[in-house]
Amino acid sequence: MNKTLNSSELYRRRHETEANLPEHLTLRIHRSLSWLERAEKQTDDDSAFIFYWLAFNALYARERIDYVELMESERDILGQYFEKITLLDEDRTIYDEFWQRFSDPVRNLLANKFVYQPFWNHFNNVPGNDDWEERFERSKIMSLVALKHEDTEKILKLVFDRLYVLRNQVFHGAATWHSSLNRDQIRDSLRILAFLVPILIDLMMKNPHVSWGRPYYLVVK
Repeated sequence: MNKTLNSSELYRRRHETEANLPEHLTLRIHRSLSWLERAEKQTDDDSAFIFYWLAFNALYARERIDYVELMESERDILGQYFEKITLLDEDRTIYDEFWQRFSDPVRNLLANKFVYQPFWNHFNNVPGNDDWEERFERSKIMSLVALKHEDTEKILKLVFDRLYVLRNQVFHGAATWHSSLNRDQIRDSLRILAFLVPILIDLMMKNPHVSWGRPYYLVVK
């Protein structure tokens, strides 16, 4: 977990910059920080994963208001979000953290077939997934190439492809609390989210000029 950039420090930074933050971004940061603070207090990995994901979701999810946006998939929205984040991360903080401190959980997650959706598609007899093992191996090679070439955007997209599968398993009740069957992926995913979410919050607060989209369910009084 990022020891220096936590909810307390981020609350302090928000207090210093809040006057310069647009309304929609203020709401995103407020919601995300509330879940981040809760996640940091958890003593079990399953609950912490849920709260960290909620903190992340508050940052990127946006309301889709026209036909073109309604046709966008969640992967499209995540991809657009990571494109912005990568451009803003001029100090390469995310890549350095991935490479220097969290390369093991990243590699472990990307090598875990149980968070690779084509594996489950094949298991459930969905047509077109007989070659899942070949695609899985190509995906792992692709991630190593992205790490070697410092392609942060590609790394983020590959990692969150896996994280989103785990997110679906947990949020849709397709996993058991504290199950021994998913400890590896929960542990690795939690470590990744715990260091990444605070960095994302900080980058967004430092870039109030960027349009992050309209958050879901605005506050109505």
